[in-house]
Amino acid sequence: MTSKQFELSNPLIFLMALAIGVIVADLYYLQPLLHQVSKDFAISSSKASLLMTLVQVGYALGLAFVVPLGDIIPRRRLLVGIYLLAAILMGAAASIHSFNAFAIMSLFIGLTSVGGQVIVPFAADFAKESERSRVIAKVMTGLLLGILFSRTFSGIMAQALGWRGVYWIAAGLLVTIAAILRLVLPEEFPREHMQYHELLYDAFSFILTHHHLRRRAYFGFLMFATFSAVWTVLSFHLAIRPFYYSNATIGLFGLFGVAGVLAANLTGTQADKDRLNLTTRVAGSLMLLSFAMFWFGRSEYLFLGVALILLDAGMQGMQISNQAIIYSLAPQKRSRINSIYMVSCFLGASTGSFLVGHLYQRYGWAGACILGAILTTAIMIPSFFWSAPKKVLAESGEPLV
Repeated sequence: MTSKQFELSNPLIFLMALAIGVIVADLYYLQPLLHQVSKDFAISSSKASLLMTLVQVGYALGLAFVVPLGDIIPRRRLLVGIYLLAAILMGAAASIHSFNAFAIMSLFIGLTSVGGQVIVPFAADFAKESERSRVIAKVMTGLLLGILFSRTFSGIMAQALGWRGVYWIAAGLLVTIAAILRLVLPEEFPREHMQYHELLYDAFSFILTHHHLRRRAYFGFLMFATFSAVWTVLSFHLAIRPFYYSNATIGLFGLFGVAGVLAANLTGTQADKDRLNLTTRVAGSLMLLSFAMFWFGRSEYLFLGVALILLDAGMQGMQISNQAIIYSLAPQKRSRINSIYMVSCFLGASTGSFLVGHLYQRYGWAGACILGAILTTAIMIPSFFWSAPKKVLAESGEPLV
């Protein structure tokens, strides 16, 4: 079946969402396990936090150099290869007993976790114009659930099987998804013929020529830095006084992020109604409010849970707002645009992990809260001055600068 004959059905949207969730989870399995990994390898908390930085740097590299290939290589073939390689790497990481080797493997696990970012523009291509934001929100639900349940899953499984068992299970899931994608995804129309270096140059030139992309990349950088800062040190905070929580209990905190799923779908509906300025500002306000809750409720699990709900809801609302805009800029180049935007996001994530690792070692949870408050303030201020493009212009089919 070719792309011209193909219609994006609800079952396929669900499968795409599931596939995104399975591979993006590779980025987050480690977060609730960092305290256990640090004990296994006999390293400090700041050195363990470096693992998350490496995973996110790897992801940024994959976004920069792998995701753009979706504009010239049939995405079904590209996706199957990425998922199989990710499975091999997860299995290898589960077998490693050297910290340095595990750190290198973490970098490459991050690089191959970009499969979901190949699927998102794939879905956007097949979606009807009038429903694109909602379709993006639906497939992004898989990403959100992957993030959400990866922490809970890894915490519970590590309690029973150790953290290495989590990696072996993940490898099996990736192989299964690769086989399913090979069977159900359609063949696409012939891709644009470009040399690889031309593809990369064209991708990076977008950041210079599209001010809407620059603005949303800025929001994405700070948003992911904020999110990563919290989750990188949360397991350390919950493992000490007054909590002393187990791996499984720490993992359950990921379930507080279910609000992000609801926020993403609500934002998708509002985006299709051309209310992107409103959704951006509301999302930023929720993120800022979350850090007030993190600060004042740092010793109470219920306050921390509410703060996580606000943070996830704000982040995912911002993410869908950003993607609704960037996918309308140049429809024929969505993989490249998504690549540049997500590179910015995960450079932000790696920066957040790096900064909070040092701040937490010196100032504890207070350092993480102050960092998050500064980052979210830097989002809120320009959101009142930068306007989103009008939907009627964004859907004209012409490149929007």
